[in-house]
Amino acid sequence: MNERSIKYSTFVIEKNYHASPERVFFVWSDPSAKARWFPKADEFDFRVSGREINRGGPPNGPIYTFDACYQGIVQDSPIAYTYTLDQGETRMSASVTTVEIKQSDNDTQLIYTEQGAFFDGHDLPKQRDHGTKIMLDKLGLELQNE
Repeated sequence: MNERSIKYSTFVIEKNYHASPERVFFVWSDPSAKARWFPKADEFDFRVSGREINRGGPPNGPIYTFDACYQGIVQDSPIAYTYTLDQGETRMSASVTTVEIKQSDNDTQLIYTEQGAFFDGHDLPKQRDHGTKIMLDKLGLELQNE
């Protein structure tokens, strides 16, 4: 029998963007805008109980599936969702995430909080934190390019 493990972690990432809170919310919630900074969704239903599903991976590599369910959405803040991340048929993690979008002087402050359960060492909190920072940097570039 294989020994199973689970590691719990919470991380918070704060970013400031030179854009209005309405614009940041739109770029997160509109499927065309989001596809410019986050992998294009196979399914995107941005409403409470709606799902967002993305499948992809490197050429000739494993397929990763991000499967999210929106738990709470309030215009401009906060967005709350749960999601799982799978590699092929292997469940890597399950998370609860909130995205707060707040006015901050002439900018917008985004506070991303993720509470995750990482299974059997397939993914690590440090890796997820790093990958999420890269994703939020891409969001910032999208806001700059507008």
